[in-house]
Amino acid sequence: MTDLANTIGELLSEIVETAKTGGPRRRIGLMARGSELGPLEMAEGARLAQLGNPGLSVVMIGPRTPGYEEIEWIETGETDCEARIAEAMEKALEEKRIDGAVALHYPFPMGVTTIGRVMTPGRGRDMMIASTTGSSATLRVEAMLKNAIYGIAVGKALGKAEPRVGILNIEGAQTVFRALTQLKEAGYAVTYGESVRKDGGAILRGNDLLAGAVDVCVADTLTGNVLMKLFSSFTTGGSYESLGWGYGPSVGEGWPHVISIISRASGAPVIANALAFTAVVSAANLPGIVESEMEKARAAGLEAILEGVRPKPSLAAAEVKSPPAEPTDEEIHGIDVLSIEEAVKELWKAGIYAESAMGCTGPVVKLASRNLEKAELFLKQGGYL
Repeated sequence: MTDLANTIGELLSEIVETAKTGGPRRRIGLMARGSELGPLEMAEGARLAQLGNPGLSVVMIGPRTPGYEEIEWIETGETDCEARIAEAMEKALEEKRIDGAVALHYPFPMGVTTIGRVMTPGRGRDMMIASTTGSSATLRVEAMLKNAIYGIAVGKALGKAEPRVGILNIEGAQTVFRALTQLKEAGYAVTYGESVRKDGGAILRGNDLLAGAVDVCVADTLTGNVLMKLFSSFTTGGSYESLGWGYGPSVGEGWPHVISIISRASGAPVIANALAFTAVVSAANLPGIVESEMEKARAAGLEAILEGVRPKPSLAAAEVKSPPAEPTDEEIHGIDVLSIEEAVKELWKAGIYAESAMGCTGPVVKLASRNLEKAELFLKQGGYL
């Protein structure tokens, strides 16, 4: 009878909460210790999250902080041991006592990364940064391609039906753009955003990040991590992260949990936003959306495309002699900086004199205009364009 009474009690509580909030509450855990700003900042973030989000219940995990009795706690004793707090968080996730969690640190397995979210100052738009912690793959270009898919998944979990994607103009950007375009042409739904600069396109510059030109900015995780820190704390001189939604929820193939990351310098406003962000994407079943997006990408030939972007034996080490030098009055754009020297040697092999150079928007191949059409054909056949 006791078990039956408990079950009935839980059902009645859920009915009451649904009547109050318009839907079932999402229970999101928050590690209560580890912040450089102290435990009060963490608890205040939890309080702000609950006040601003009627459908959210925060469950603090760790030693209790006095003065926050309205918040539920999973207590771990008096010690501030982060390992014990993390263990309690994982147990709560496994037992489904919480629907997701916000942590200051988590050792994600290889293949799992996080998608951050910032407020862009130019036009007040939110923008996701894919990715910011963890790593979706060991190779940079492969990771960035997967980050694009994971960013789209998180965008959809936030209710963006067709998230606009752009790729930050860093090493690997052009290769990622070509690979993502191959996926798009094979049937995977990608909506490209547009740079605010005159030449447009989906390759983003710093101006575009400030303006929030896209919904998803694709980068490698180290660059993404730096961007998160800049966007979160540029108004405070770096000591306190006051803006944005944190480093975002975890995503990866087969990864079942929604664990979001904040910084040890994240202030209460960011903590509150991170909790709300986690609640929204967990309610949308983010792991299921990730699996659905990956299935669609695989159906469009993702595995073959990934194989194509993995490093090949370099032509740079081969003995390829340059044809006689001649004036170069034309440029070919759109070749990744990592492949530019190989592309030049590919043209040398075809008897076309070419030089590598760096333009204001990225690397270029310089050559005589009379060779332009033939050179572009060779470079497309070699996968450089």
